Amino acid sequence: MVPAPAAVPGPALDRLSGLLTRFRVHAHLFHAGPLCGVTHFDAVPGRGFVHVLRRGHMVLRHQGDSGVPQRIEVDEPTLLFYPRPLEHHFHNTPVEGSDFVCATLDFEGGLQHPLVRALPPLLVLPLSAVQGLEQTLALLFAETERVRCGQRLLADRLFDVLLVQLLRWLLDHPQQGSAAPGLLLGLSDARIARTLVAVHENPGDAWTLASMAQQAGMSRSAFAPHFKALVGTTPADYLARWRVALACKMLRDGRAVKFVSDALGYASASSLSRVFTQETGLSPRAWLQSQPA
Repeated sequence: MVPAPAAVPGPALDRLSGLLTRFRVHAHLFHAGPLCGVTHFDAVPGRGFVHVLRRGHMVLRHQGDSGVPQRIEVDEPTLLFYPRPLEHHFHNTPVEGSDFVCATLDFEGGLQHPLVRALPPLLVLPLSAVQGLEQTLALLFAETERVRCGQRLLADRLFDVLLVQLLRWLLDHPQQGSAAPGLLLGLSDARIARTLVAVHENPGDAWTLASMAQQAGMSRSAFAPHFKALVGTTPADYLARWRVALACKMLRDGRAVKFVSDALGYASASSLSRVFTQETGLSPRAWLQSQPA
């Protein structure tokens, strides 16, 4: 059984900025207004979707092997969040229609993006249940009602704001998203979050179990099982996975393996290559060659 995250008093902690500055998400408005009949959305590598149903009624359909319900009926203002590529169809009554604003979400690193790996494939959240989105949605709807200078640029930025507010809300209400062990559940725990944020912001430090437990204010014997129960992996494995995700990003940006290994705290390029191969199944050079241009 997954333990409930502990709300331990302590200094304010920014649990998202270190993550999102290293692995950005770019939102792009592509639709505003009614959708009638059947609308199909393809699964594109590295791309998610966020749809906001402003009014109307719709049926959402997925393939049988998608890992989400094949049929979902929505009849109130709702936010639909697909953090990873997943084919889906909207079925709207042609007479009534439904009023939407929709954006694509391009995650840097694709499936290597920590949030893509941490979130469930679909979140369906009635707007009435998610506190704090009202002002952003009001601005977003106002921007999409008529064409004005800079409309698309401003709408994209408002979707960025909406995503951060949604993630913030999920961290404060982990049971509303997914109770499965993972990054969000770990960040929802005040003690484990202190360790995760420190690792995210300082990946090249000489981290040990003792130093990570110290960040959490816990003993090593208490910290290790609590971390694994919430995050779903050992502290050492999480550190390795985070460093490899950063290494992938740096390699795509044109950094040499030696530079990456130094920046991430490895004693040598071969040490990084060994961990990288364990995580991805490929050497850094082979992995880079396998990536699309």
